[in-house]
Amino acid sequence: MSLGSRALAVIEPVPLAPHDRGAERHGRARRRRKALAPYAMLTPLVLLILGFVAYPVLNVVYYSFQNYNVVEPFLNGFAGWSNYSTMFRHDPLFWTSLEFTAKWVFAEVFLQLVFGLVLALILNSAFRGRGIARALVFAPWAVSGVLTTTIWLLIYDPQAGLIGYLSDLGLTPHGFTILADTHTVFWAAILAELWRGLPFFAIILLADLQSIPSELIEAANCDGANAWTRFRYIVAPHLRDAVILSTLLRCVWEFNNVDLLYTLTNGGPGTETTTLPLYIARQAITEHNFGYGSALTMAGFVILLVFSIAYLKFSKFGASRGYAP
Repeated sequence: MSLGSRALAVIEPVPLAPHDRGAERHGRARRRRKALAPYAMLTPLVLLILGFVAYPVLNVVYYSFQNYNVVEPFLNGFAGWSNYSTMFRHDPLFWTSLEFTAKWVFAEVFLQLVFGLVLALILNSAFRGRGIARALVFAPWAVSGVLTTTIWLLIYDPQAGLIGYLSDLGLTPHGFTILADTHTVFWAAILAELWRGLPFFAIILLADLQSIPSELIEAANCDGANAWTRFRYIVAPHLRDAVILSTLLRCVWEFNNVDLLYTLTNGGPGTETTTLPLYIARQAITEHNFGYGSALTMAGFVILLVFSIAYLKFSKFGASRGYAP
């Protein structure tokens, strides 16, 4: 045998014994099971998401193209784009409610952010009774919308509430109903929701304030920085992502606010305080027009989706920490 033949014979693979081949197949199967295990564990959660999120959304999409009114079942059937055409071209209340919703969301989120930041800065400082103060500030967040309405209806009562005392002092006319006046009802509702929603920002911002390294504040104090300088160059940049995320969440929640306005003003007087979700509730629940209510719901869903994506994009959420979308 030549030298080349002997070299080829050396590098030829040695056939595996039957038990070795079995062990190799067993190893591949075990690696495959290990790779598929995370997907198997996620499957129940995915099915739950599909059942509780995807199905309702698809159901609303379906009914938005239908005439579906339980009071007039003889008119039920496929409607095509007629619900959307009615909404955009022949329903002025849709545009009115959408305009009021934008006004409501902007006023509420702005005021809650400003006062929530002030409260968070106060509660982050050291003073006697700080624990009790924090508990009192956070308490309204645990109150439901209906209970909040009950509290503020008593406050606004023209006979026994705060308005009654103001009338006795000659500051308001006797019998003045603040929730029935178109000039005051908006700010009366704003104040009630502000009382309930303000603790949300205070909690989020206080938690972020407490994560600021004390060394930064101490170094700034040693350099002679005043309170405004510390806030501008240390506190505000640190709170940036918390402010962006909390305002986005609160915008979505205030957009979908129904309970407080429904029980406090019921969208009145007239349609003065009717938001888009409240108008949807009237169409679907009060008037049983589920087809048109579904079309209105889809409009609100698209508005929130586009706003959320654009807000996160242009605010560059997470850019300071290197994970911006």
